[in-house]
Amino acid sequence: MKILLIKITLRASWVHSLKEKRMVVKSLIQRLKNKFNVSVAEVDNQDVHQTIVIGLAGICSTNAQIDSTFENILNFIEINTDAEIINIESDKDIF
Repeated sequence: MKILLIKITLRASWVHSLKEKRMVVKSLIQRLKNKFNVSVAEVDNQDVHQTIVIGLAGICSTNAQIDSTFENILNFIEINTDAEIINIESDKDIF
């Protein structure tokens, strides 16, 4: 069993209120959950309008599946949001 952990920081320069940010974050989180069957949450900078930090966790059976899922998640985020990815932290644990 392999565990994929990702922390992604995005910049949404067009967002001017927390309400607007919340709409973007909720939509992105729900689409990621539905598409990849992973756990997703906003994990940091909840009070900063233009910065979105989301954490993802998923369980995979092989290293190849982890790598594939990781790449697919990044591609999905780039395609489905106008926010710019500014940082990616990843950890892969083996149990």
